[in-house]
Amino acid sequence: MSLSLLPAQHAHRVLLHNEIHARPAEEMQAPLAITHIVMLADAAQREASRAHVARLLRDHHRPLPDASTTHVLMDMGAFHLRWELHTEFVCWTFSKPLAEDSIQGAREPGTALESVPREWLSALPGQCLSALHLWALEEGGDAGEALVRHLLQEDSLVAARVAADAGRVYTDFAIHADGFSRMLLLAGQALSPRRLGRLVQRLLEIETYRMAALLGLPAARQAAAVLAAAESELAALAQSIRLADRDAEPALLDRLTRLAGQVESEYAATHSRFSASSAYFELVDKRIQDIQESRLDGFQSIREFMDRRLTPARSTCAWAARRQNALSERVSRVSSLLRTRVEIEQQQSSQELLGTMNHRQDMQLKLQSTVEGLSVAAITYYFTGLISYLAKGAKTLGWPWSPESTAAVAIPVVALGVWWSLRRLHHRLFRNAQGGSAH
Repeated sequence: MSLSLLPAQHAHRVLLHNEIHARPAEEMQAPLAITHIVMLADAAQREASRAHVARLLRDHHRPLPDASTTHVLMDMGAFHLRWELHTEFVCWTFSKPLAEDSIQGAREPGTALESVPREWLSALPGQCLSALHLWALEEGGDAGEALVRHLLQEDSLVAARVAADAGRVYTDFAIHADGFSRMLLLAGQALSPRRLGRLVQRLLEIETYRMAALLGLPAARQAAAVLAAAESELAALAQSIRLADRDAEPALLDRLTRLAGQVESEYAATHSRFSASSAYFELVDKRIQDIQESRLDGFQSIREFMDRRLTPARSTCAWAARRQNALSERVSRVSSLLRTRVEIEQQQSSQELLGTMNHRQDMQLKLQSTVEGLSVAAITYYFTGLISYLAKGAKTLGWPWSPESTAAVAIPVVALGVWWSLRRLHHRLFRNAQGGSAH
């Protein structure tokens, strides 16, 4: 069936499908010299690494990688090249067959770098995180046993049977005078070229992921000093908050906000590193499980060595991450308590202010009532004076009452009218104010 008969394809279907085939293991045949170099690289250095491998391929007239290539596997004639681009680092693996006569009687067999251009090799982009020489030799005979004594340090020697007892691996996890670690693999007849390739790849990945996982250790140690200072500051702040009065709370809240910012900044700077280290530690565990090691009498196995030597660093990174989370939560709790305390005091202040306003309003109402009484008297006096003047004028026209009598009779009528008019005006204004508040 052709692709044209299938429904619409997801944009990344082919990429996702091919992911399971990414970085396949090579077929290898002992005796073989392998050198594995891991360069820690940022985004620009990873792009420079792609250009660097293209330069080597161009010099050897090999096809060049495109901009999306993350894996190159190429026979360069004198040596074999494997280039792998990862998220944080770039892996360079060089290998070449060893002649039998170069192993017999040699204190140290040749390395794969002997055929790699020196100038090009010294210019690898990034910073070297790991460098390992691995020799895969055929099991049996005295050459392998002699090389173990010559190549590796006896006091830190680690060894195990691997691949379901189909081979033996020896290493000392030490950096030697040439700057490289060393590992010796003695492959039995039961190891086919494909199985040997997978075993070598897993051994290289154990060393790669071990070093990548340990990148979190310096960050954990540095974070420990920052966290200790922050925890002391938080304890002092908590004590100050407990004893502080209302005037000191704004300054305490400002100090607490600054501390929270410092803690969150440290968390943001190290969280991705600790998460990556945790993932790499898990990959180390998985690769050790994949090599199917069993004990070799008289030696520590790789699993035992890692459990004893790697677990403290692993625990330190995990502890630093947990301590950051715990401190962040404590800062959040103290901040919430202080803000709650400030809000409660603000509410109390608001209630006191409202009480004072109500008291003032009552005083204003009493004063207003007093003023209203005076206003009624003043208006009544004014209108009564006018009525008296009218009565004087009306007397000549036949008004029967004297001005004084007329004014005396008018006083209660005028006073009642004025009082009733003011009350009506107040009621109207009160209704208008209530209607405005409702809207």
